[in-house]
Amino acid sequence: MNDSHVTPVRRALLSVSDKTGLEDFARSLADAGVELLSTGGTARALSAAGLAVTEVADHTGFPEIMGGRVKTLHPRIHGGILGRRGEDAEAMAEHGIDPIDLVVVNLYPFRETVARPDVTRADAIENIDIGGPAMVRAAAKNQADVGVVTDPEDYATVAAAVAAGGLDATTRRRLATKAFRHTAAYDGAIAAWLTEQEEDSGNDDALPEQLETGFERVLALRYGENPHQRAAFYAAPNAPANTVTRARVRQGKALSFNNIADADTALECVKQFDEPACVIVKHANPCGVAIGADAASAYEGAYATDPVSAFGGIIAFNQPLDAALAKTLIERQFIEVLLAPSVDEDALRVLSAKPNVRVLETGSLGGMTGGLDYRGVAGGLLVQDRDTLLIADDGLRTATRTGPDAATERDLLFAWRVCKSVKSNAIVYARDGATVGVGAGQMSRVNSARIAIHKAADAGIPTPGSVIASDAFIPFRDVLDVAAGAGVKAVIQPGGSVRDDEVIAAAEELGIIMVFTGMRHFRH
Repeated sequence: MNDSHVTPVRRALLSVSDKTGLEDFARSLADAGVELLSTGGTARALSAAGLAVTEVADHTGFPEIMGGRVKTLHPRIHGGILGRRGEDAEAMAEHGIDPIDLVVVNLYPFRETVARPDVTRADAIENIDIGGPAMVRAAAKNQADVGVVTDPEDYATVAAAVAAGGLDATTRRRLATKAFRHTAAYDGAIAAWLTEQEEDSGNDDALPEQLETGFERVLALRYGENPHQRAAFYAAPNAPANTVTRARVRQGKALSFNNIADADTALECVKQFDEPACVIVKHANPCGVAIGADAASAYEGAYATDPVSAFGGIIAFNQPLDAALAKTLIERQFIEVLLAPSVDEDALRVLSAKPNVRVLETGSLGGMTGGLDYRGVAGGLLVQDRDTLLIADDGLRTATRTGPDAATERDLLFAWRVCKSVKSNAIVYARDGATVGVGAGQMSRVNSARIAIHKAADAGIPTPGSVIASDAFIPFRDVLDVAAGAGVKAVIQPGGSVRDDEVIAAAEELGIIMVFTGMRHFRH
């Protein structure tokens, strides 16, 4: 295809669900001498705006039927779109088919419909568009002669090109590629929703044989984990509101790839606590977590765990952020990203003194976000359920002769919640609702136990009287020996090792209480 080849637009078909910018765009086409064809509500909107428009039913000589389900599926429409301007000219003339040079279509709002909590299956099915995707695909296929617009963001560019004489080949190819992505995502959203319905009804426990994600790019990023890597941020269809994906940016520099990844870790961790909580994340791991009477006291506990790592960290709260706490934050440390359910106007004024700090408002938080977790590998994708559970159905089981008292159990459960957000092998020391030391991402579990002690010592936090959590079973007594040397009084772990009896015996010998959760939390 010759990139310089320009096709004039003499006739355009407009049929849109999202009417954003429609009137101005259609008027610009009409001013350029383009004949307008349209359907149903789009035709009525254009007529109401004073534009001359031909109804598709008048163009085809066949009325809309079946409540509008059949209106554009007609040879005079699809022949006009698909007809090759040279090769098919004779057939078009023989059958009275006029060429359609531009197709402007966006589809029934299926995603918006199924996002409603009260949606019925009948409503969802009725909002599956048939004629729209057929026209879009036809126009995109015949990109040598026809332009297709599926996104109102392209209206201005297309209008200017039409007024200047027509669409060049490069523009038609770009629009066609975008159109096929549009219909692919649309079909993917339908397939994903129908799959969810089958799973919810108990008809299928397996993940689908073909994965239709329907992710849409919401942010082009400067680069990925490193400057030589391209990157972008994509949102899943119907992503929950209380996620990083849907968070509202209130101020700050553009988010980076690593900012978003770390912000997700911090937010999903802080969601696990009912009490006021603060989580500070650095390089994919919580370096400090605490609960408190309010957000300010929780922050003090989290920051005290590891002030060095907190520098340049991601900070998440599960409580509103006020001006007093905002002042403390920016006066004490450098912050990359700050997240909270809400940020009051006085707090924003305080934070504006540090305009580079990225401030994200998440809205009300629930528990950890469910759904699927996607991880890329070379040439493929690993998919699993997100890890939203905490303890097996039968609850905590005391493995040693002596069990924890109420205060110790609270600390054990706190440490367990933190541990599931720490990279494996993970060992978390905690006391009085705050982390004491965090050991993350080591090949050896005992090394994680030692690192956490070193970090506590660096921060000047005593370890005696603390508890530890291990994300997976403890296979040898070495972790317990290290913990006992630090004065640990209790440990929470999944259990399930072939050496459980030996490890329990070691705990008894060392005077350490041990409880099993029956559930592990590897995080790679």
